[in-house]
Amino acid sequence: MERMAWREKDGVGGGRVEREMPGVGHTLSSSSPPPTMPPPRVLMLVGDAVEDYEAMVPFQALLAVGAAVDAVCPGKAAGDKVHTVVHDFEDGHQTYTEKPGHGFAVTAEFHAGAVASYDALFLPGGRAPEYLRLNKDVLTLVRSFVDAGKPVAAVCHGAQLLTAAGAVSGRTLTAYPACAPECRAAGATFKETASDGVVVDGPLITAPAWPAHPALVRELLKALGTTVTHK
Repeated sequence: MERMAWREKDGVGGGRVEREMPGVGHTLSSSSPPPTMPPPRVLMLVGDAVEDYEAMVPFQALLAVGAAVDAVCPGKAAGDKVHTVVHDFEDGHQTYTEKPGHGFAVTAEFHAGAVASYDALFLPGGRAPEYLRLNKDVLTLVRSFVDAGKPVAAVCHGAQLLTAAGAVSGRTLTAYPACAPECRAAGATFKETASDGVVVDGPLITAPAWPAHPALVRELLKALGTTVTHK
């Protein structure tokens, strides 16, 4: 497998990001000049009441390793903000509570046919998925990534977009535990895991909550053929 590599800017990080791509069976040595090639492109689907951590942390983590990331929301233009929320567990409450989070700017226009322009799809949770799944163009977008066999990462309630899109039948996944009934009803095998765990079923990568971000981002990068090495 050919190894294509690009380097971080001088003085930033002291590491190297490498992306493996199908090739002709040879490896470029680390001393070779890095060829010009685009970084992996990831599309993140957000909406109002998206979970603050589940949008901002993966977005910034992917940027930090050299990926190109766009956040989109139907009905919002580049530069517009979605209103995020913070869910937490507090004494005396049987379920999570909700507080306002940061404003999170979308970076591109939403297009149902965007699959051709991106290598992977990221679906954060929060309450946003429960209304985004009512949008037929959103479901078309989600299905298009699944049908193309491109990596799709979903955390927490992000699985609601997968179930509504009819994209989980015969798959094994995880999500926030309250999503388990609809995952099973949609034909998926729901796997209970620790809050920092991740379930990988081919190109489908799922996690139950934001504590799983390190594992989730790591598995997404692996699915993209991207590795980070340190000197």
